[in-house]
Amino acid sequence: MGTNNDTLTAIHRTIFVSAIVNETLSDPARKYVMYDVRVDMPPKIVSDGLWGNTAYAALPSRATLPLLELQIISIFTITQCFHWVLKRLGFPYFVSQIMAGFVLGPSLKIDALKPLKAMLFPYGSEDVLSIVSIFGYTFFLFLNGVKMDFSMITRTGKKAWTIALSSLLIPTFIGLTVCYKFLDSFRRTLGEFDGTKLPVVVIGHSGCSFPVVASLLSDLEILNSELGRLALSAALVMDVFTSFVTGFGTAIVSSLRTDSHDHDQNKGAKLAAFNATKYVGFLVMVITIARPTMRWIVRSTPEGRSVKKSLTYLVVLMALFSGLIGLNAKQTVLGGVLLVGLLVPEGPPLGTELIKQLELFTTWFLLPLFVTSCAMKVDISVPMDVKLIITVAVIIVVVHLLKLLITIGICRYCHMPKTDGLCLALMLSCKGVVDFCTEVFLFDSMLLSNQTVAMMTISVLTLGSIARIGVKSLYDPARKYAGYQKRNILNLKPNSELRVVACVHKPSHTVSIKNALDICCPTTNNPLVVHVLHLMELVGRSTPVFIAHRLQERVGSDHHNFSEDVIVTFDLFEHDNAGTASVNTYTAISPSRFMHDDICYLALDKLASIIILPFHVRWAEDGSIESTDENIRALNNKVLERAPCSVGILVNRGSSSYHGPTKNIAMIFLGGSDDREALCLAKRTIKDCGYNMAVYHLVASNSGFTNWDVMLDDEVLKSVKGTYGNVENVTYEKIIIEDPSQTTDFLTQIANLHDFIIVGRRNGIKSSQTAALESWTEFSELGVVGDLLASPDTTTKASILVVQQQQTPKS
Repeated sequence: MGTNNDTLTAIHRTIFVSAIVNETLSDPARKYVMYDVRVDMPPKIVSDGLWGNTAYAALPSRATLPLLELQIISIFTITQCFHWVLKRLGFPYFVSQIMAGFVLGPSLKIDALKPLKAMLFPYGSEDVLSIVSIFGYTFFLFLNGVKMDFSMITRTGKKAWTIALSSLLIPTFIGLTVCYKFLDSFRRTLGEFDGTKLPVVVIGHSGCSFPVVASLLSDLEILNSELGRLALSAALVMDVFTSFVTGFGTAIVSSLRTDSHDHDQNKGAKLAAFNATKYVGFLVMVITIARPTMRWIVRSTPEGRSVKKSLTYLVVLMALFSGLIGLNAKQTVLGGVLLVGLLVPEGPPLGTELIKQLELFTTWFLLPLFVTSCAMKVDISVPMDVKLIITVAVIIVVVHLLKLLITIGICRYCHMPKTDGLCLALMLSCKGVVDFCTEVFLFDSMLLSNQTVAMMTISVLTLGSIARIGVKSLYDPARKYAGYQKRNILNLKPNSELRVVACVHKPSHTVSIKNALDICCPTTNNPLVVHVLHLMELVGRSTPVFIAHRLQERVGSDHHNFSEDVIVTFDLFEHDNAGTASVNTYTAISPSRFMHDDICYLALDKLASIIILPFHVRWAEDGSIESTDENIRALNNKVLERAPCSVGILVNRGSSSYHGPTKNIAMIFLGGSDDREALCLAKRTIKDCGYNMAVYHLVASNSGFTNWDVMLDDEVLKSVKGTYGNVENVTYEKIIIEDPSQTTDFLTQIANLHDFIIVGRRNGIKSSQTAALESWTEFSELGVVGDLLASPDTTTKASILVVQQQQTPKS
């Protein structure tokens, strides 16, 4: 505190009657502070209000609850002010929380703010805020354990294991070797306390936290990317391995510290072995009791129902009780709570229900308070020894440099691009809330000095910001979907198979997608390969799941049968088209804003020519709109922007109970690349004599297309015009459009004459046939013609397929 006196005395007016502070400076490394406190009993919780005794009772600092509310409001206000500025610069949210702690804590030394800080955080009030907010951090760790798919470790490939263990163990081994080899030199140079605590710095920066990496990937919207999945797998291996090793280390070290006064080494070794055995017993006991209990809860919950709240309370109490038992095994409360979280079966129904009930209040309300209260304990303005700064900085830089080089080297050995290797290294070097709070816990346990924890806090802010900004600028998950190869129906070779990715969100989509696949008319000469992707929203876990049912992959809990109805429906479709159609079914469980990555990646991997997406509007039997899903619409727009092949949006306006074959197909052709792609898809229907196809060619009297467009359109239309001979089940009709209103009238007339209508999206193409209709378009993803046919004002029972040809990058 900048004084040479051995004892510093001060009297504070607080929620306590008085507090006499005695700070003994005989040990500068530790600086013990002793308080003589006299407390009002019973303590005052609620203020007497504005009309109470203004000199005493109405002051916010004299009542616990009003003071706590004022502190919470101040913390969130300052945090949001910082975040409003920092988010525009690319900094993560936890940086704003820590900066708020610096402002409210001792780091910001401005004389004008001292009275306000003393009023807002009087002596004794920090304990109340810490006790309330630490529940947020406790349940934050518990929920992250719930979200973790622990079984993913057994399915993680060799690449993730190699990257995780190499980037963890090699820097740790080298760092600890250097620290212990030059331990005497560090003691003489830095002092006894700081010199012996350098291994804590090495261990703290060698690993990475799974929740931190998952949060980074979610913020950058690359959770579903191939690189994101690899980062999650490696982070999970590192975090779990570190947690178990730390548990054993804590049990052993605590026993050695307890027995440090006794020079009998055999007794210390026996005590360490005893505590390690107790730790193993603790793990076995929790696993054998908690896991069967949770399986019983899941089994007793009816399919599709939520878990009873009383049972979720039982799981929460089990987690807290496990934390208390862990204290007897020389572990922290947080370790036991996290262990129970890992044992919760991920996903529905139990994991999902716990997330719904706890996440909002704990993660978004209590956790920010705890992070800020931790930052208030750190004083980054404290005078620092230059030698200590250099030593700690070199250790941190060397450890992370080794991690970067090792990760990049392994990625290069696995033939990954250099940029992807660097991004993966940055992800695994990212620091966040968990790392910062762990450092503050070590500081509270007197394993780190004030100077060291200040430097490690700055390193957490720096590494977390560099990782987020660096990955965001270097990695673009959409670039691998760029269509440099022509993957569309128009450019398919004659008698080649048509590869389709068909997406299903809800049970109502299954029949309409199956009917759309029927019009592709698979034959022996032109087979059909369908990859059906059932998309489910990720709730109750942090790791996305992708299941290939043909390979009979098992994911998560044994009692879940993902996509059973979808599998049965399309297996029947394959059976009905035996020898001409092949169907593979997949399930993707991911956040709705990341689902486009699953769709585009599957289409890219399977060399699909077209993706079929269900429209976001559902119609009732009477033709009115029954429901809409804006998440599906946003997904469709993202796929249209990034798809590596052509895309078709299927609008199902027919009865959901209709099971008969589609007989009358209409193709509305105005011209352009999308219409040519749609016509090529429509021409596959003429291979089945049971289908009748009518091609309506709408031509403007003053065509706005170039001669090249007209030539391309004419070439595609030759086969349906009768140039190569008439086809019995094809009708071609050319309609001259003088006025855009004629287009509306014509489409209204034919809308109810057909069972299935195929049109091109014609995005960005302006023509006189539809010029007046463009301003009335409600759903731009359907184009002008598709939007008109899908309008409630148009009477039709026909399903509509709007096709967009593969978007090639502009040179």
